[in-house]
Amino acid sequence: MTTDQKNLIKATVPILKENGVLLTDYFYKRMFKGNPELKNVFNMANQQNSRQQTALAMAILAYAENIENPAVLMPAVDGISQKHVSLDIRPEHYIIVGKHLLASISEVLGEAATPDILDAWEVAYNQLASIMSGHESHLYGKQVQKKGGWSGWKPFIIKEKIVESAEITSFHLYPADQGPVADFIPGQYISIRLFIPELNLLQPRQYSISSSPNGEYYRISVKKESSANVNPDGMISNRLHDFLNSGDIIEVSAPAGNFILNTDGDHPVVFISGGVGQTPLISMLEKLIQSGSKKQKTWIHGCRDEKVHAFREVLDYWSDEKQDLQKHIFYDRIEDNDVSANTYEGWVDLSQFDSGILPADAEYYICGPGPFITKHYKELIEKGISKEAIHFEEFGPQTLQL
Repeated sequence: MTTDQKNLIKATVPILKENGVLLTDYFYKRMFKGNPELKNVFNMANQQNSRQQTALAMAILAYAENIENPAVLMPAVDGISQKHVSLDIRPEHYIIVGKHLLASISEVLGEAATPDILDAWEVAYNQLASIMSGHESHLYGKQVQKKGGWSGWKPFIIKEKIVESAEITSFHLYPADQGPVADFIPGQYISIRLFIPELNLLQPRQYSISSSPNGEYYRISVKKESSANVNPDGMISNRLHDFLNSGDIIEVSAPAGNFILNTDGDHPVVFISGGVGQTPLISMLEKLIQSGSKKQKTWIHGCRDEKVHAFREVLDYWSDEKQDLQKHIFYDRIEDNDVSANTYEGWVDLSQFDSGILPADAEYYICGPGPFITKHYKELIEKGISKEAIHFEEFGPQTLQL
């Protein structure tokens, strides 16, 4: 890009701050009208709740603000690229997206979108597309180099369906070809793809792998949505619960994600989760337990009550048998028979804990809803924990990191 073009991109920052979501909302509507086949690629639930539009607007804004040095965005680029690889996004998709994005800039900005601005954004977009598709090509290459690895979608058989709580059920997924299972790093997720009759679409969803690597199968643990008006996200989860059983086949993409366990060193680790957000953390903790790690391990979890608390028994076993695991459980409400050591009523509250439970030299892993992550991230920072020691996973489109 020329210096003049970079200056033109930076000049659009105020417009993007004020009208970014308006632009991306228009863009998605335009793209799905022009290329309706992409509705089978994108998570349409995130179109309804505007999370995808917001995430894209934030990404475009971040790129414009850092157009002089896009390399500073690589952590965010890696997170988005990991999600793209799990959805089988290919270079040709960037051509379609670019066409509709540039047309949307022209149509939304009107006279403000001068030929020079459009030319600058075309160059900028092609640069970003090259960075991202190049990184994704690298990730695809790493996937297929693994024993049992693949790219794209592969059939898996549900061999076990295990009820973990009143809301959460686990599914054990084995390759339909009976081949080996590609390894993964605890904390990563897989995508599954199902046909949803209500939408007349194929729809992908990401689910964290909730077991440590075992070489035989992947386990996902899925929460059933019980609200009266289930959104398309809940349609996938509920279809797994209500219609799919042992012996059924689903399409699965290879493990991806950069929210991963660091097994180096002997520093303590603290896991903080809300609801079904515990699933990637269970994978991490199980890996540490099975490996005989001597790290001090602390488990802090919050959910509605004991009935919806999945994996409670195995956590009790690990904390009883492994003295280096401490657990602290928060229930929104406690029944009389729920009262036990290190069980608290109310939402997860880190202010109750001193440095003995939240050590300054620990690594922290947080997973749960966006507000849950934000609250506890800020509390840890206020306690003097360094940003580099705090890792989090946001289910759905990436907005917190951006």
